Amino acid sequence: MGGNRSLARAMREVTLSSGHKMPLIGFGTAATVLLPTDALAAIFVEAIEVGYRHFDTAALYGSEESLGRAVAEALKRQLIKSRDELFITSKLWCSDADPSLVLPALKESLGRLGLEYLDLYLIHWPVRMKEGNRVLSVPKECLLEFDVKGAWKAMEECSELGLAKSIGVSNFGPKKLSQILQFCTIPPAVNQVEMHVAWRQEKLRGFCKERGIHVALRWVHEQGPSLIAKSFNKERMIENLRILEWERNLTEDELEKINGIPPNQGGPGDEFVNENGPGYKSVHELWE
Repeated sequence: MGGNRSLARAMREVTLSSGHKMPLIGFGTAATVLLPTDALAAIFVEAIEVGYRHFDTAALYGSEESLGRAVAEALKRQLIKSRDELFITSKLWCSDADPSLVLPALKESLGRLGLEYLDLYLIHWPVRMKEGNRVLSVPKECLLEFDVKGAWKAMEECSELGLAKSIGVSNFGPKKLSQILQFCTIPPAVNQVEMHVAWRQEKLRGFCKERGIHVALRWVHEQGPSLIAKSFNKERMIENLRILEWERNLTEDELEKINGIPPNQGGPGDEFVNENGPGYKSVHELWE
């Protein structure tokens, strides 16, 4: 147990533009097959015991209640001294991306988590669906025009009310980030995107770095972003945390081989494209 606590203490952090610190490695809570609430909560308790302090969830994942139970159990078992030791991220789903629904959606997430605030709240995708469709794939007629300004202003309200210490986005390209930066009072602290050796995001990373937006495996770590690792296997949980203990960086030859891997985006967002209706007419337009 002592070794695992030392992993938690040794966790490196990044200071976001909001001034708050975020652990560089987060524990992903999404599951292809959702486990029963208590079973999932037990896994999250184990992750806290192993040393994770940053947890990434979302309204879409169906894991917020389990994570909330895990936090309560960790406090009860004194695995952590206070909720403040954890960094909890959740995300606004597309069916709640109407400006009038953003704050109520955050309050619902907090209710499921049993928390008074989030450390980070993200817009999951720059997409709006008809209200009530809290699923990934919907009929094309359920896709609506996304009001980036209205949605972001509602996110700023969440921050100003103290319900989210930091706010940000997920799956946003440079064009949409530029739009936000033109009118925002609070700039996005984070842009969480798919990034791996086959999808390196060089252009987007450069854009975000220049504007103080943090972009959330050793290769990923050496590029500068933080990362969300996910395994429900205890040994792999520990292996993922120990990535920061490596004594050497990748060699130039290793980096060159990795950079030669053909591009392959795992989640391009085809389900959010509607050629004949409102919203995005192509995947390219979605990711601009």
